[in-house]
Amino acid sequence: MLADVRAAAQTIRGAVEETPLRHAVALSRLSGAELYIKFENRQFTSSFKERGALNKLAGLSEAERRRGVIAMSAGNHAQAVAYHASRLGIAATIVMPCDTPEVKVSSTRAHGATVVLEGETLMEASEHAHRLAEREGLVFVHPYEDPAIIAGQGTVALEMLAARPDLDVIVAPVGGGGLISGIAIAAKALKPDIEIVGVQADRYPGVACALRGEPVTIQAGTIAEGIAVKQPGPITLSVIRDLVHDIVLVSEVQLERAIALYVGVEKTVAEGAGAASLAGVLAQPERFHGRKVGIVLSGANIDTRLLSSVLMRDLVHQGRIARLRVGIPDRPGVLAAVAGAVGDAGGNILEVHHNRLFSHAQAKETDLELVVEARDPAHMRAIVEALIAEGFRVRLLDAENTDL
Repeated sequence: MLADVRAAAQTIRGAVEETPLRHAVALSRLSGAELYIKFENRQFTSSFKERGALNKLAGLSEAERRRGVIAMSAGNHAQAVAYHASRLGIAATIVMPCDTPEVKVSSTRAHGATVVLEGETLMEASEHAHRLAEREGLVFVHPYEDPAIIAGQGTVALEMLAARPDLDVIVAPVGGGGLISGIAIAAKALKPDIEIVGVQADRYPGVACALRGEPVTIQAGTIAEGIAVKQPGPITLSVIRDLVHDIVLVSEVQLERAIALYVGVEKTVAEGAGAASLAGVLAQPERFHGRKVGIVLSGANIDTRLLSSVLMRDLVHQGRIARLRVGIPDRPGVLAAVAGAVGDAGGNILEVHHNRLFSHAQAKETDLELVVEARDPAHMRAIVEALIAEGFRVRLLDAENTDL
């Protein structure tokens, strides 16, 4: 209920950031919608999860606090529980799947929690956490299937509508459904005609399948591990069924593109789950065209190596980095000629490899494989044309995966 969300807002005030909601001018032009980003990546633990975690922990009795708490999480809920439990003097144990990004594991430990890595999936980690809770008498803090958690997450919507009461739509990522349930409860109570849209990775379409009454089919591995939940609980599913308009599924490529756009355009970091809302809007631009859309950037806890890979892959998808196979005579000075032609055309050679053995060229010829950086696809085509003009055979590799 709205009263619970408002009570949660009072409980967490001063201990959790009231994050900004800002008009994203460039992304609005790109999407065709009037986009407003809720920067939940600005929380101390870089995720909205602090809201629900603190609301739940603050409501524990003294006896429960003395027992200590346990949580299961892929990272953001873990950090939120660990951080606020430490602030409140409550011992915390966190069970995380074995493949949780190291940045989330180390951050959780840094907040003073005992971290247990167990299981290949969230479900396996959850089962182990429940066993530990029962065996050691710990209070289980669920990441989403808890009214106090849901109410805490709903404070996101209170702040969004206080800043922009004219929003037509709020788009939020969906894993277990705690965030979107809280948002829907608060937003629909304040503004009944507002539309609530959830976004899931198409490899983990648990909520979308549940709403359609279909069996859940998941694919291992997603960049959005924060929402890689096989299925919601009965509480969140009931709220979603009643109050959420639709669930949009997005691909891994769309999630990666959204992460890159946040970095390149908004100069801010989003993890895979955090970028899902933007990915959902860009996946269905006609649905949101011309409307005032609030999107929740829910978290920023992404491994730096993975972030680097995503950004470089995005340059490939944009056609700004490409592999060229250049056929050349195998004699001194030709490599310099190739490099000169690329340089004169304004390109930058990132990698070069002579392929003498695994080539269809004649014995006195060889293939060069170049990784070349350009300003845009048109510039890359100009570089290729410059090489051809110098008499070299040129083939653009992997062109089907780029915008070239």
